[in-house]
Amino acid sequence: MTDPTHERMLAKAETLIEALPYFQRYAGRSFVVKYGGHAMGDPEAAQDFAEDIVLLKAVGINPVVVHGGGPQIGAMLKKLGVESQFVDGLRVTDKETASVAEMVLSGAINKELVGWITQSGGRALGISGKDGKMVTARKVERTVKDPDSNIEQAVDLGFVGEPATVDTTILETASKAGMIPVVAPIAAGADGQTYNINADTMAGAIAAALGAARLFLLTDVSGVLDKQGKLLTDLRPADIARLQQDGTISGGMIPKLETCVHAVEGGCEAAVVLDGRVPHAMLLEFFTSRGAGTLISAEELGPA
Repeated sequence: MTDPTHERMLAKAETLIEALPYFQRYAGRSFVVKYGGHAMGDPEAAQDFAEDIVLLKAVGINPVVVHGGGPQIGAMLKKLGVESQFVDGLRVTDKETASVAEMVLSGAINKELVGWITQSGGRALGISGKDGKMVTARKVERTVKDPDSNIEQAVDLGFVGEPATVDTTILETASKAGMIPVVAPIAAGADGQTYNINADTMAGAIAAALGAARLFLLTDVSGVLDKQGKLLTDLRPADIARLQQDGTISGGMIPKLETCVHAVEGGCEAAVVLDGRVPHAMLLEFFTSRGAGTLISAEELGPA
């Protein structure tokens, strides 16, 4: 008669053996992980995520976590009686909103995530783009079409920025010291002002600057789906342009994939869009042959 406990242990051992080539190939490389959405409000999911990050560090990979916090910023602004306006999904950020965003992102959320990783046995370092002049921001410029005249008009988003430069010194120093950087998407501009940066954009810029092996964007969907709802597991930049043109890719997935393309064209080996609601989805994607999301790379990746 088969022992169920033995069978479970054997399955675990086989999973570790399957992961071994990946451990060997990516030891010493960087993984950049954008964390947010569903998992941030769920203690069980947050613990799973923290354990995954600590495991990556334990097997010799250097994870860098970049977190969002849009819903938490919105909740705090509502509590303070500050009304939010959005243009193309970006929050219009005046001086007061920028201060609240920095307080929530660099304070409460950042330190909560540091706490989860520490509780799971890791050594996390909570920072923002301001620390060590890691990221220098530039003001985001957007235009929108007037529905009546169809003329493009400039829109001032206030203190919304994007990375202009990334200095990886503090990230590399922390990783070599055995720490896990946890980055809030806040940075100063050359003008000395503080800018709020989209977390996906921040993660993509950091992944490119580090020459990361992977950029993981954890989302609330299983990845990029075709028109029949089937998961597309491997895409190149040209595929993404075609799928956007024929309407397969739309809405909030467009800026995420643009971030992935910029990252892989800027030096990151590959980017993955996957469902952060699935327990250990990141590990399933990377350390098994089955995968769990959509992988975007500039060219075909060889076997591990």
